[in-house]
Amino acid sequence: MTQPTAAKIQSPLGSKDRYKTAVAAALGTSVENYDFIAYGTASALYFSAVFFPESDRFIGTLLSFATLAVGFLMRPLGGAIGGYLADKFGRKPVLVGAMLVMGGATFIIGILPTYATVGAVAPILLVVIRMIQGLAFGAEWGGAITMAYEHAPWNRRGMFAAIPQSGNPLGIALASAMFLISANLDGDWRWRVPFLLSAVLVVVALIVRSCLSESPEFQEAKAEGKIEKNPFLTTLRRDWRSILRVISLRIVESFAYYSTATYFLNYLVERFPDLRPTALGALTAASIVAIFVTFLAGSLTDKIGRRPIYIVGCAVAILFAFPMYLLTNDGAPALVIAVFIFGIGVIHASLTGTQGSLLTELFGTSTRTSGASLGYQIAAALGGFAPFLAAVLVGWLGWSGASLLYMLAAVIGLIGILSTRETFGKSERERVAKLVAEARSQLS
Repeated sequence: MTQPTAAKIQSPLGSKDRYKTAVAAALGTSVENYDFIAYGTASALYFSAVFFPESDRFIGTLLSFATLAVGFLMRPLGGAIGGYLADKFGRKPVLVGAMLVMGGATFIIGILPTYATVGAVAPILLVVIRMIQGLAFGAEWGGAITMAYEHAPWNRRGMFAAIPQSGNPLGIALASAMFLISANLDGDWRWRVPFLLSAVLVVVALIVRSCLSESPEFQEAKAEGKIEKNPFLTTLRRDWRSILRVISLRIVESFAYYSTATYFLNYLVERFPDLRPTALGALTAASIVAIFVTFLAGSLTDKIGRRPIYIVGCAVAILFAFPMYLLTNDGAPALVIAVFIFGIGVIHASLTGTQGSLLTELFGTSTRTSGASLGYQIAAALGGFAPFLAAVLVGWLGWSGASLLYMLAAVIGLIGILSTRETFGKSERERVAKLVAEARSQLS
């Protein structure tokens, strides 16, 4: 059988499965984020008492956040493995496999014995399962973004790549809502139920993802014999500068989220226990707002380029670092809600909405998933320590320590975007618009 030609595989108008692929990628990403974020929320609210009860409150909080960080340490390895497999054998198998592993690990957390039942074995089991979660989550992101991007019309790739990114806040909103609802349950069911219910979401996402077609760009590269023998080593040798750029761009987004949704949540609840429902509700509301802002940011990048939105997002994050604590140190509910919505629903979402296309376009087809995933997940591993580092700095400097950490991450992001080329500038937008117009005229 002869291989299809490149012209038959890829079109400036995108594939016929472009919408289905983007939605399926978003659905899967939302489940992956539900699973991963559920752990972060449980770490902030419950795990210090459930798995480390012999420690004092401060040490228990540090240990709880340390186990949270362990999962992030595994994400670069997951990204390297998932990226290699996606660039070597295809994007689709990685999406399905990562979903199965993540779903299974999350369900197991829901049935883990506690310290009161099995002693020190409980936190050990928790760490092992958290490591498996990190591997699966690290492998998933690159494949999901790449699939949506490569199926999309060339003039709307920013928007289509933002659709699976919108799955991030959707999963976060679902996880936050579940913890808000389960807070009314008795005993350990308050944290077990959100993990157990993830099994339902995993089954739905697996059914949808299994029906997807492979990326047209990957099919083209395969047909032309352009698959790298070892995509991982090739991207390290050829694209190491782009990987460093991805790390710097991702650090601000990762720190912005986990400094707010995990540490800031814990900070407020410890000082104002009655604020727990308000804070969880605010986190849920912020995540819902972020769904739309993420999509909007991605759409805007198709019209004005990728860099402008990222530059503004980093600059605003720098300015927001101290006000987020100054406004909430008195525990005023309205200000708590406003800070969560602005910090996650606006700042964080504008960055994630831009990342899908920006980070992907820094690499060629043959190493795209490997390069973007590796840089993205290395930064995520660093970001996973944000709650732990914030807790240490607050113990040393007071609340200003958390603000300084947040600001530092934003400065790194700003330096990163200022040193990164525009991947969809005016000339490129005009070239792509011409190709799309020509393709449409051929169909009419």
